[in-house]
Amino acid sequence: MAGWTDFFGGFKLTLAHLGKPSVTNSYPKVKRPKQPRQHGRHVLNRYEDGMEKCIGCELCAGVCPVNCIYVRGLDNPADHPVSPGERYGYIYEINYLRCIHCDLCVEACPTQAITESKMFEFSFTNRADAIYTKAQLLVDDEGFPQRLPWEDWRPGEAAMTGGWMRATSPAGDAAFEGVAQWSGELGVGVRAPEAGQSGQRDDEATGSKQIREVFSRHLEPDDVPLDQRGLAKMRATLERKRPRRRMKDAS
Repeated sequence: MAGWTDFFGGFKLTLAHLGKPSVTNSYPKVKRPKQPRQHGRHVLNRYEDGMEKCIGCELCAGVCPVNCIYVRGLDNPADHPVSPGERYGYIYEINYLRCIHCDLCVEACPTQAITESKMFEFSFTNRADAIYTKAQLLVDDEGFPQRLPWEDWRPGEAAMTGGWMRATSPAGDAAFEGVAQWSGELGVGVRAPEAGQSGQRDDEATGSKQIREVFSRHLEPDDVPLDQRGLAKMRATLERKRPRRRMKDAS
């Protein structure tokens, strides 16, 4: 049977957070930093000479678990090729009403044509806007993603696209970590590989941040011991005072 003191148990979580700093931000004016491998809106990349990387192989559409990608390839014009291969992506569409941002399309692409940015905050006023076409996905002449009216782009969200792809290694062999295995891109050249199991880090080039530098201190258990939080701190303080009281009573 519950006692009358159980009523105060509901305030345990509230009291435990009274002495902690606030973690809320004035969203959307202020946003929390995004992780380097954040899965956001896709982009179609170009080579450094401006030619498109997509060869219309349709592997991304085949591997997509929700069938949100529609691709149709076409033979390259002999007088004006679009991509270095025999074919190029003539039609490329992504239905974001279905997309789950699993990044399987990025890993399946043999030419690193499709990657993901860090921008995932976008909304639509009609269903037609949710189907992105090739013209909207393809990077501009400077290599940056297209900015659409319903997208909330912030500084850094277009940098280091496809971070997940640039951190993985063939067959999970750590010896390949930190080794660039992709071609250059328009506007940025050959992107630096992200840090992995090998310990080769270039955080300044990749934009990577250690977890302790990104998250608030109250989310780091090592910074605040368990016996120094909320009610646990009060209980520990009382236990330290009890022996002194007993000694006084004995004297």
